Amino acid sequence: MESFSESYKAAGVDITAGYRSVELMKKHVARTNIPGVVSGIGGFGGLFAPDFKGMEEPVLISGTDGVGTKIKLAFLLDKHNTIGIDSVAMCVNDVICCGAKPLFFLDYIAIGKNIPEKVASIVEGIAEGCVQSGCALIGGETAEHPGLMPVDEYDVAGFCVGIADKPKMIDGSKLKAGDVLLGLRSSGVHSNGFSLVRKIFDINENTINNTYPELDAPLGETLLTPTKIYVKPILALMEQVEVKAVSHITGGGFY
Repeated sequence: MESFSESYKAAGVDITAGYRSVELMKKHVARTNIPGVVSGIGGFGGLFAPDFKGMEEPVLISGTDGVGTKIKLAFLLDKHNTIGIDSVAMCVNDVICCGAKPLFFLDYIAIGKNIPEKVASIVEGIAEGCVQSGCALIGGETAEHPGLMPVDEYDVAGFCVGIADKPKMIDGSKLKAGDVLLGLRSSGVHSNGFSLVRKIFDINENTINNTYPELDAPLGETLLTPTKIYVKPILALMEQVEVKAVSHITGGGFY
């Protein structure tokens, strides 16, 4: 008689591969540990003890987002260790607009077939994004979806929580004519508009490595450049001047 795990594997869900994925990602997750982390990954919930000392009225600020169809480029290039940076960036770049310092992050990976090395590579990028933004990766979920997704495809989403002192929160209410407007350079297209980008360049397995005189690298590699994380520059600026408003320029522009 087949065991439950053998029957489940025959249906397309490999529990053993899931365990292997967790083991491979642990070293990446460990890089993100900061004061406040209470437990490692693997439990039913991620635990974090925030430090509210020195704050008049601490406020927790959350954000969640995905990477969109940029992820298609990762499939075509078979390069999976940077898309996680985008996942973190899209979340932390939102909460920093409120003046919130990111505390912790959780990821969700839906995948057609759990290949442990691929999952660990995705988490490697997520961990790097957390390091760049100074937050901890305290949990996540990898869901194998046989029959729903092609075996070589996946989707990534993230969720972060940050903290701000309410009197120092940024909400744009103090803006007035004559204020100085600063623009921070992007690293490229970031993680928005890739459905249009892929259509313009007709991106597929035959065109992904096209070269152009204006680009320092092949097209696919250039477009897969991770989204820039603005957390540390904004936090540093807030220490020096009064920042009245911040806008994360994505699909909605300045809206």
